[in-house]
Amino acid sequence: MTLSTAKQTLISVQGVSKRFGRKRVLTGVDLNVEQGSVTTLLGANGAGKSTLMRIISGLAKPDRGDVVLGGVSLRKAGHELRRYIGLVTHAPLLYDNLSATENLAFYARLYDMEDAAPRIDAVLQAVDLWSRRKDPVRTFSRGMVQRLAIGRAILHDPPVLLLDEPDTGLDPASAELLADLIRTLGAANRAVLLTTHNLERARTWADSVSLLADGTIAFCEPAASFSEQSLRRLVIRVDRDAQDYATEDDMAPDLVGEQVAG
Repeated sequence: MTLSTAKQTLISVQGVSKRFGRKRVLTGVDLNVEQGSVTTLLGANGAGKSTLMRIISGLAKPDRGDVVLGGVSLRKAGHELRRYIGLVTHAPLLYDNLSATENLAFYARLYDMEDAAPRIDAVLQAVDLWSRRKDPVRTFSRGMVQRLAIGRAILHDPPVLLLDEPDTGLDPASAELLADLIRTLGAANRAVLLTTHNLERARTWADSVSLLADGTIAFCEPAASFSEQSLRRLVIRVDRDAQDYATEDDMAPDLVGEQVAG
């Protein structure tokens, strides 16, 4: 199976619906992310952001609809398509007692990567962890762990990158390092979809901003069309649970983004 890499929509969510028992979580969700772009997905706690990310990554199945990645249906391709996806969730999926290099070497073996050492070195430099490459992960700060988790996700050079609240618990300096990394990844012909509760980061980290409310995409607009205030006003108008969204002024710097999405 070949995933087309011509300039195109790399993530296409088409009419995706999902229930858990009687609870309707997603209802006919449509969302597109183009190659070389970053889209942020906003949504109140319990809105279904993590569920949608799991469906796009192939870890969960929709009740209805489909996800098409690079022109290939996830429903038809199944597990094989997961190699074209990099995923960072709330759990970094790293081994504390292993060094940064050893963690990436472990995942390189899982991906059957041959002669992985040059790629591991390049990734460690890309996520600004080269100087700490031999140190055990247990000695890393929260921001360093997040950057290494992204390194794990891009190790096999996937065209699709999914980041579920990568800024959770980061101080401002670490968040800015992460922002630079995300912008670089988006400019590298990947399609990046990330979730956050922070409106300012949603606006400045991405090319487009979308809102998941009442089980569907309420809007998806260019990030440049919003100021922080206009985005907040729109979110409040659309989403009754808008108090879940944070800005730098609303919360202490070390608490921005601490909330966990549903």
